[in-house]
Amino acid sequence: MNPTHSSNSAWDRLCDVVEYSGIFDSETRQPHSRCMVDTRVALRGTLKELLDRRDRTNVWLNGLAGVGKTSIAFTVAEEMKKAKRLAATFFFSHKHAQSGAKIIPTIAYQLALTFPRIRHDITRAVEGDRMLLSSDKSHSDQIQELVVNPLHALKFRQDTPYAIIIDALDECFSAEEAARLVALLTDMLSGPDLPIIHLIFTSRPEVHICSTMQAGIHEISLTTRDDDTIQDVRFFLRASLDNIRTSRGAIFGRPPEPWPSDDEFETLIFKAGGLFVYAAMAINFISATRHHPKQRLALLLREKSTVGADSDQLYRQIITTSDNPLVHCRMLASIIHLYIPLPLVELQSIFYDDQETLAMTLEIFSPVILNPPDGNGGVEIYHASLRDFISDPLRSKHYHVDATHTNEYLAICCLHLLLRGTLDKPAYGYASIFWDFHLSRAYPSSKLRHLLALFTKGTDFPSNRILYSAVLEERQTCLSLVSVPVMLRKWRVLTIN
Repeated sequence: MNPTHSSNSAWDRLCDVVEYSGIFDSETRQPHSRCMVDTRVALRGTLKELLDRRDRTNVWLNGLAGVGKTSIAFTVAEEMKKAKRLAATFFFSHKHAQSGAKIIPTIAYQLALTFPRIRHDITRAVEGDRMLLSSDKSHSDQIQELVVNPLHALKFRQDTPYAIIIDALDECFSAEEAARLVALLTDMLSGPDLPIIHLIFTSRPEVHICSTMQAGIHEISLTTRDDDTIQDVRFFLRASLDNIRTSRGAIFGRPPEPWPSDDEFETLIFKAGGLFVYAAMAINFISATRHHPKQRLALLLREKSTVGADSDQLYRQIITTSDNPLVHCRMLASIIHLYIPLPLVELQSIFYDDQETLAMTLEIFSPVILNPPDGNGGVEIYHASLRDFISDPLRSKHYHVDATHTNEYLAICCLHLLLRGTLDKPAYGYASIFWDFHLSRAYPSSKLRHLLALFTKGTDFPSNRILYSAVLEERQTCLSLVSVPVMLRKWRVLTIN
C-alpha cells in the first residue's frame, strides 16, 4: 500500500471521530461565552503567570454553576491561541450531546495541527491498531499511543510552555469518570521526556474530582462572595444597563434619562450575588424586545430576596410572565430533553400540533434560551442550571415537569411525525433515530401505547412507497428492541395496578 495513501486514510479516520463541538471556538458553540473587557483581571493575571512557568504546574478552576468558569476558560484559550501556545481544548456541554469517549482522539487531532511534525506519529498509531479510535478502547491506551508517544518527538525542540484546557468535566462524565480522566492525564503527561504542557481543568467542586487532584495541582476556587467577583458583576451590570438605556431612545429619550436608580441598581447587585450567569440572564430578561426595560426591571426586583445569587428565583419570575405556565413549562422541558438541540424549523416539525405553544414558550423564555435569529443553529438553553431547575421538584416546585412524561410527549411527537410526514420533512431524521430513545424513558400512557401499537402492527402505513419502506424498517427495529418487551411488561404491571 502507498504509505501516503495509508497515512491519509488514518488521518481521515481520526477526523471522522473528532468531537468538533468540544473544540473551544467551534461554530457549534456560538455564541461563545467570554469574559467582558476589564473583568476577571486579577484572575486572568494569575492564570497567565501560572501558564508562563516552565514547570509542569496544572490548574483546577472550580466553582458552583454560574460563577463563570466556562467564560474564563474560553478567554484563556483565546489568549493562548493568539500567543500560539494552545495545544488543545475540550469543552464539555450538555447542549451538544457529546460523547466523552471522543475526548482523546479530539485532543490528538488538535495536537497534530498545533505540532505538524507529530501528525505522522499519530496517524501511524492509528494504522497500527484499528481499534485505537474505538469508544471501547481504554483512555490509558489512547493517551499513550495518540498523545504521549507522539509528543516524545518534541523533546528538547519545544521549550515554550503550552496548555491543554478541559472545561466542565462534570457536564458529560460522572464524578468517578471525570476523576479517572484527570488522574490519567496528569500522570501520563508529567514525564520528563515530554514538552511542557500545562493542564487546566474546570468543574464543580465534586468530592471525587477533588480527591483525585494531586498535591502539586494549583487549585483556584471561584465563589460568589469574592470581592473581585462581585465588583466584576457590578461592572458588567452597569455597562449592560447603560447600553440598554442609550440604545432605547424611544423609551429613555435623547439624551437618555438616568436609569436605574441607585436603590434599584444595588438591589439588582444583591440579587446577582456574584453569580455571572444570573447577571447575564437578568440583562437578557430586562432587554427583551417588545418589552419595556423599566417594567421588566421592576418585575425582577418585585420579589424580595433573602439571599443573593438565586437563579431559581429568576426562573420563577420569568415563568410568572406566562398566562399558562404549566403548558409552557412542559414545552420548555421538551426542548431541554431533546437528545440534541434542533433548529427552529425542526422544532416546528416535531411539535407540529403545538406550534403556537412552541412560539409562546420561546418568547417567554427568550432571556434564558438561545434561539439563533438566522434559524441555522439549534435552539438551546442558556445555562445548564435551567435544566437542573426544571428537573428538580424541590427547586421548581409546582412548575416541575416529570422527565418520564416529557419523554412520553416526545415519543408521541416522533411517532406522529414518522407516520404522517414525508422523508424530506424537517426533523424526520431526528424522529427516525431518537424515537426509541424517548420511548425507553417514557411514561406508558394509553395514548402512547395505542400509537405504538399502530406503529408496530402496521395498521396505519402511509401511502407514499418510499416512506412506507422507511416506516416499515422503523417498525421492524421497534419489534427487535429489547427495551420494548421490557417496557410492555412494565406497562402491563402499571395498567393492572
